[in-house]
Amino acid sequence: MGYGDDLLVTALAANLKKKFPNRQIVIGNFAKKQAHHSIIYDNNPNISDCRSLDKNKEIHIVDYHPENRPYINYEKSTNTKYIWNNKYKASPGELYFTTNEIKVAKSIIDDAKLFWKKNNTKKFNGIIFLETSSTKIDHKNWSFKQINKDWGKDNWLALVRELKNSYLIIHSNHNKTLDINEIYKTENMSFRIACATMKLCDIYVGPEGGFSHVAGALDKKAVVYYGGWIDPKIIGYEFHTNIYYEHKISPCGLYRERCYHCEEARNNISVNYYLNEINKIFK
Repeated sequence: MGYGDDLLVTALAANLKKKFPNRQIVIGNFAKKQAHHSIIYDNNPNISDCRSLDKNKEIHIVDYHPENRPYINYEKSTNTKYIWNNKYKASPGELYFTTNEIKVAKSIIDDAKLFWKKNNTKKFNGIIFLETSSTKIDHKNWSFKQINKDWGKDNWLALVRELKNSYLIIHSNHNKTLDINEIYKTENMSFRIACATMKLCDIYVGPEGGFSHVAGALDKKAVVYYGGWIDPKIIGYEFHTNIYYEHKISPCGLYRERCYHCEEARNNISVNYYLNEINKIFK
């Protein structure tokens, strides 16, 4: 599962724990009696660690796995295209940080501010946590999905050029991160540390995915790129600015082949439009 999905299910787990406080809530495949652990669930009081359960206490498996996503209408979907469940509405998830994770995140923010001072003479307008690429962009099964969802390298680079002289940008760092000069990036950024760092930033900027759901869980403002692949009314949050390509075939849901309509979305959603939506938040 992806971290975005792991976050989405934490809201359901919280509600179940209120209803069944004495049960051990785990996430997995009910039919196979399998549970799934994620770093997203670390320190979460509503989700038990499936690797160390108490055999004497009742176990409640939340049936949530790659073959059972509540936002997908499986009966109508095909082997190349998802049809979305329009009745589903994402609820913000939950993240619980350790004292040390927050401490490391604060040190990253402090270091980023020093980076800004060394390279700029004026004050920054705000701190942006930036994501520009998916870790699954060349995954053998999901590369077309990620390509269709992506705004495109050139667009992200152009946006950064417009932002970098006014905002302190902290770029997420993973093995598929775009190499962008003149903005701050640290080597000491696991996913959970990145999430803790975002907590201390002003907004999230990037595509729909793991980090957009982190921003939702942290009640953080965000300007999120959706293109025309999935509708933010289903998987997004009302307190975010969701950039969506309104088109007769949106949301397309194509995931096994390249989509010309998603290419149109990349070309029609301009850098200036995205930039203006970010600037509005800081006015």
